[in-house]
Amino acid sequence: MSVGLVALFDDIATLAKAAAASIDDVAGQAAKAGTKAAGVVIDDTAVTPRYLTDFSPSRELPIIGRIALGSLKNKLLILLPAALALSFLLPQAITPLLMLGGAYLCYEGAEKVYEALLPHDAHAHEADLEAVALDARTFEDEKIASAIKTDFILSAEIMAITLAAVPGGGIVNQAIILALVGIGITAGVYGVVALIVKADDLGLALARLSPASAAAAPLRMIGRAIVYAMPHLLGVLSTIGTAAMIWVGGGIILHGFEEYGLGWPAHALHDAGAAVAHAVPFAPALIAWLVEATGAGVAGFAIGLLAIPLAGRVISPLWREVKSLTRRIALRNRT
Repeated sequence: MSVGLVALFDDIATLAKAAAASIDDVAGQAAKAGTKAAGVVIDDTAVTPRYLTDFSPSRELPIIGRIALGSLKNKLLILLPAALALSFLLPQAITPLLMLGGAYLCYEGAEKVYEALLPHDAHAHEADLEAVALDARTFEDEKIASAIKTDFILSAEIMAITLAAVPGGGIVNQAIILALVGIGITAGVYGVVALIVKADDLGLALARLSPASAAAAPLRMIGRAIVYAMPHLLGVLSTIGTAAMIWVGGGIILHGFEEYGLGWPAHALHDAGAAVAHAVPFAPALIAWLVEATGAGVAGFAIGLLAIPLAGRVISPLWREVKSLTRRIALRNRT
């Protein structure tokens, strides 16, 4: 009996080692897959603060928490099962869906530029779209819903990149890696956003330190610098966030065209980036990326400008008709 018990313990130890190795392997794959999505993660971090510029400081963290929770629900409850189902059942649908999401990002970004350059026309356009907007109880709910919609598109791109980076290993292995990447990226993005948004509070606390100690003077100086710099930083991040939506959306669409045999725009951008990087003697990788991102941004902005009248003159009237028909059916069912 003692020999059998030792053998059983030995089997358990072997299984435990195998499980630990499997966990390490999954963690390693999740880390590698998450790294490949780093570009979209940076864009997501830059985009989010612009949704928080119109609120009092006391509401900033609760709003970030609600957006983060919505983002996590998007990733784990919608995108993860949808990505796995599509990859196994209908993989050819992934590219067009991502391209539609990219077009929405281009539209959102171009609309912000349109609003900045032609505010009166943009106001009329928003009035046309009023029927398309989600019913929000408050301005805060509307902002949160808008942030979560934008996050959904960026999250879909993150999950698609992650899935493409995961080698074959079964649906359970892929699901675990997607979940780990989704949770890790959400925590990282919204943790950084919270630090950025609340940095001015830290600066204010430092600026109000009592001058009792010798270290107080430089700390107060740092605090005042932070307080002065944060509005400018948030303004810059808002601009970067708008640009990020446009170039990420444009990049998604250009890469989608490659899948359908129309690869010359993406190839031309890649070649232009390589040529400029070769001509510039410093930071060739950064220069190449800047050229490609600029080209994707130009394409994305053109797509977004085309989408603005399409949304106002086609999608909005159709949506009004759908809502009207839904109301009529609901009233008929009640009677």
